[in-house]
Amino acid sequence: MSPTDIETTLTEARIQESLAQGLWRNETLEAYLDRWATTRPDKTALVDLVGRYTWAGLARAVERVAHGLRAHGVERGSAISVQLPNWNEFILMFLAASRLGAVVNPIPPTYRASELRFMLNLLESHVLVIPAVFRGFSYVEMIAGLRPETPRLRHVFVARGEPGPGMQPFAALTDTAWEAREGRGPLPGSDPNTPHEVIFTSGTTGEPKGVIHTPNTALSTMYPLTERLAFTERDVILMSSTLGHQTGYLYGYCLNMLLGLTAVWLDIWKPEEAARLIETERVTFTMGATPFLQDLTYTPTTRDLSTLRVFICAGASIPRQLVKDARERLRCAISAGWGMTENGLVTSNGLDDPEEKVFGTDGRPLPGMELRVADGDGRDVPPGTEGDLLARGSAQFVGYFKRPAFTAEAYTPDGWFRTGDRATLDPAGYVSITGRSKDIIIRGGENIPVVEVENLLFAHPKVAGVAIVGMPDPRLQERACAFVIPKPGQSVTLAELVAHLDAQQLARHKFPERLEIVSEFPMTPSGKVQKYRLRQLLTERTTGTSA
Repeated sequence: MSPTDIETTLTEARIQESLAQGLWRNETLEAYLDRWATTRPDKTALVDLVGRYTWAGLARAVERVAHGLRAHGVERGSAISVQLPNWNEFILMFLAASRLGAVVNPIPPTYRASELRFMLNLLESHVLVIPAVFRGFSYVEMIAGLRPETPRLRHVFVARGEPGPGMQPFAALTDTAWEAREGRGPLPGSDPNTPHEVIFTSGTTGEPKGVIHTPNTALSTMYPLTERLAFTERDVILMSSTLGHQTGYLYGYCLNMLLGLTAVWLDIWKPEEAARLIETERVTFTMGATPFLQDLTYTPTTRDLSTLRVFICAGASIPRQLVKDARERLRCAISAGWGMTENGLVTSNGLDDPEEKVFGTDGRPLPGMELRVADGDGRDVPPGTEGDLLARGSAQFVGYFKRPAFTAEAYTPDGWFRTGDRATLDPAGYVSITGRSKDIIIRGGENIPVVEVENLLFAHPKVAGVAIVGMPDPRLQERACAFVIPKPGQSVTLAELVAHLDAQQLARHKFPERLEIVSEFPMTPSGKVQKYRLRQLLTERTTGTSA
C-alpha cells in the first residue's frame, strides 16, 4: 500500500488554496530533525525517565531505526502501529516512519485486545511496537494471544523487557548498524500532502474511526499557536498526555520538532513527579486534560515551579474556578482550548486575552480555522445562543480510514464538519462549549464510546437492555453510569458487568463505575432512549432531589 492509495477527501484545490493563504508550508517533520541536528547538534531534544537524546544523537538513532525497519520490509505506505507509554522509543518510531514515508498509527497504552484487534486488521499493520509490561499489564501476553487473529502483522518489537515467542526486542532496531549494512540507498522521506498518520478516535458508530492526517493538516495550527502563546526554541515542554492521543502527538512531538526545543516525557501522571520535572528540567509549557491541571494546582509541593509560564487545558470541560485558582497558585498563563482529533486544537486563549475571556470561554479560533453555531435546520444562531458547533479549516483531517460513509456523514451539505458539540459564540468569536450532542462520555480527557460499551454489555446473559450516561465527577469531570434492565427473573451487579467487559478485553477506562437498575427506559415516539431523562433520574437518586 502507498499513502497515495489511501482514499482521502484531499483535493488539489484545497492544497493550492491552503498554500496560497500560507496556512500550509509543505514541510515534513523529518526535515526539521535534519535542521536541528545540523544547527543545534548538542542541544537536548528528548528526555524521559531513563535517558535523553541530543538532536544529533536523535538523528543518528532515527536513521538506524528507519534502515532497520526497511530491512524488515517496511516501505512507503506500510502501516506501523505503536502502543507505547511516553518513552523516547515512541519518538524514534514516529520519525523513522516519516523517514520511510510510512503511515504511523499511535495507540494509547490503555487500549486492550478488543481495540487492537480491530485497528491492526483494518490498517493491515506491518509492524507493531509494544512495551513488555507497563503498569502491571503484560502487553507481550496480550499480543501473543492476538497473533493468530492478525494475519497481516509480520513483526512485533518489544521495548524495555523480554519479547515473547516470535517477537524481537526493540534493541534489534537500535543496536545493529542497519544504516551501514542495508545497502539500499537513501530513505525516501514523506510527502506533505499524503497520509502520514492514522489515529483512532472513539465515536458514536460502535467502532473506532481512523482519522487520517497529512503533515500539512497536522502542522497547520501549530504555526499560529506558537505565535499566540509566544513559543520559541527556548521553551521546554512537559508532556504527560499520552503520545498515543493527538494531544501528545501534536503538542508534544510535533511542537518539539517544529521549534527544535526540548521535550520531557512523563509516562505515568503523578503530580509530585510532574513538579519534580518542572523544577529539574526548567519546564516552561505543558498541556493536559482538566485532572492534570487540577492535581498540579491543588497538590502541595515544595518544588520550584517558577519556570512554568503556560498550561493549555483541553480535553474536557474546565471549571472556571479551577482556572482562577491555577493562575493564582501556579503563577502561569492558563489557556483554555478546544479541539478534537479530526481538527487539532481549534481554539485557545491568548496570553493577552482579558480575564473574562480566560475565565469564561474556551478561546477563539486559531488562524486557518472557522467555527459556526447552527440550529437544527443548519441556520446560524445569534451570538450567545446555544446550538450545534460546526468547524472547518486548514487543520481538518482528510477522511476516516476505509470508512467513506462515516466521512460523508460527518459533514454538512455545504462542507462544515459536525463536531457533535453544543456551544455558544460571543460577538468577538470566543467559543464556550456547553455540552455534547454526540453520545460520548469524557472521563478525565479520555473518550468513552457509549455505543461500543452498550453493545458489549447487551451481550451479557442477564441484561435485557442497557443505556450508559455520564455522571458528574469533581476530579475527572465525568464517569460512566450504566442503566440496566435485567432479564426476567435475573439480577445483575456492577461487578458482573465489569467482569464481562474485562473478559472482552476492553480498556478499563471505558468500564461503567455505577449501576442503576430500572424496569424500562424513557423513550421517544421513534423508539430512542431519552438519555437526558436518565441523567435526571440519576441526579434524583444520587442527591435525593429532582433535577
